Amino acid sequence: MHKNPLPRLDESPELRSRLLEHCRLKRGEVWIDPVGGHRVACIDCSDSQAVATLMGDDLATLALHDPPYNLVAFETRAVGEFVSWCRRWVELSLDHMRKDSSLYVWLGADQRDHFQPLPDFMLMMRDFPVQSRSFITVRNQRGYGTQRNWMAVRQELLYYVRGNPVFNVEAEYTDIPKALKGYYKDVGGQKTENTERGRGETIRAGNVWLDIQQVFYRMQENVSGCYAQKPLKSIARIIEASSVRGDYVVDFFAHSGTTLLACEMAGRKCLTAELDPVFCEITIRRIEHFRATGKTGWQNGHAFEDSLPAGAVAPDTHNENEPAAFQNMLF
Repeated sequence: MHKNPLPRLDESPELRSRLLEHCRLKRGEVWIDPVGGHRVACIDCSDSQAVATLMGDDLATLALHDPPYNLVAFETRAVGEFVSWCRRWVELSLDHMRKDSSLYVWLGADQRDHFQPLPDFMLMMRDFPVQSRSFITVRNQRGYGTQRNWMAVRQELLYYVRGNPVFNVEAEYTDIPKALKGYYKDVGGQKTENTERGRGETIRAGNVWLDIQQVFYRMQENVSGCYAQKPLKSIARIIEASSVRGDYVVDFFAHSGTTLLACEMAGRKCLTAELDPVFCEITIRRIEHFRATGKTGWQNGHAFEDSLPAGAVAPDTHNENEPAAFQNMLF
């Protein structure tokens, strides 16, 4: 079996330095996709001028952010400092969004530290002209366990809206068949049960997503080296629900390039950014790889295989993408 993965790049500064020479973007530069019109910027998302460079005159219908939960450029910050940093990029997001728009934020809750930074972030969001719409839980198939607490298997996703944005309820339907009948209700004088009133034979995801598999090294969409890769299915669901074809979607934390790839597949235009040139390059290479091969990732390989020959990366028994549930423990 082909096996040539990268270790976690946030824990491998020497390897990251080697990869920099293979990156096409430097700080402040923007890659404009010649095929789909997407943009990838190597910028600080809390810098208003840099964000304006990425956005231009375009306004996003959907913002979908997955910030490092209490890290800024791999440096741990206090909760107050982290939330202050979040305030800046949330404000800049809204500055470049339509009056009817949606904002989703993935954010962790450290159960060892009063579930921070989630509660302070939620309080901070009260200061913005948005309405909280939902608190979504994504249930991981794997988690991290302990003999003295409940196993941690959840990811937290906050959903806010401004104005009256689109919401396509059809995007909520899963592949899980309806199995439970009940919940009788009178409709037009007829007593009906829930399966009769539904639009389909499968259940809706609701605000607890049970059908999402977190990414690990045996999946085609795996992007080794990335420490917090979100499943393509979860990002695609959000994009399909809260935007329409041709809309702009903004993501200030590209990381493995999942939002860009999901936008490409759904006919949206993605405006995304990363502070680190290496992750910008991974994002660009991922969409190029998809167009050339139809594959959504590298499975047991990596994005720089044309630049680093086989064996150039030292074997690492911990090079799998960690399940997202581990983020709360590791970060």
